Amino acid sequence: MQIAIVLFDRFTALDAVGPYEILSRAPGAETVFVAERTGPVRNDSGSLSLVADRTLDEVPAPDLVIVPGGPGQHAQMENETLLDWLRTADATSTWTTSVCTGSLLLAAAGLLKGRRGTSHWLALGTLKDYGVEPTGERVVIDGKYVTAAGVSSGIDMGLTLLGRIAGDRHAQSVQLLTEYDPQPPYDAGSPEKAPAEMVEEWRAKSRFILR
Repeated sequence: MQIAIVLFDRFTALDAVGPYEILSRAPGAETVFVAERTGPVRNDSGSLSLVADRTLDEVPAPDLVIVPGGPGQHAQMENETLLDWLRTADATSTWTTSVCTGSLLLAAAGLLKGRRGTSHWLALGTLKDYGVEPTGERVVIDGKYVTAAGVSSGIDMGLTLLGRIAGDRHAQSVQLLTEYDPQPPYDAGSPEKAPAEMVEEWRAKSRFILR
């Protein structure tokens, strides 16, 4: 099983690395980081790079596609090189997935039209512009399309999908070995739980048109 994780300038690191840590442990998996050009690709803070070992053209038919999000997603929404690759890869993929605002790239490619999907809570309204039914769920499965909410949700998506691919016991073993046992010090991880004034502050700063 070939897993292709897409990289682009100013992606969010955990969007890519979270699913990588989980799904790369699937039996027989080959995980490749792909981009328009090979070489290091900088994350959204510019302080960390992941290396794309192959170009998009070199990986035309992966079994599983993972598209991260991040501030750089906006600049990719009309990148026909990337969007065409997503359409081509999706034509033969077993699973097409995203984390955070990566779902907006799948939507821009026309892959989520008429389907349910999720994204970062600040971006949910934008999915409607592409004919997607947004939900506030952490992981959404609609056919072969799996979308995860913001950033850390990619780990949940990875475990959910790993259970489908390799069985519950294998997924549970990976959860155990990665010691994924969230016990956050604050209960502010969603707009429903965080202080209202904090939610409004970040809504006001958002690059998305909120509705």
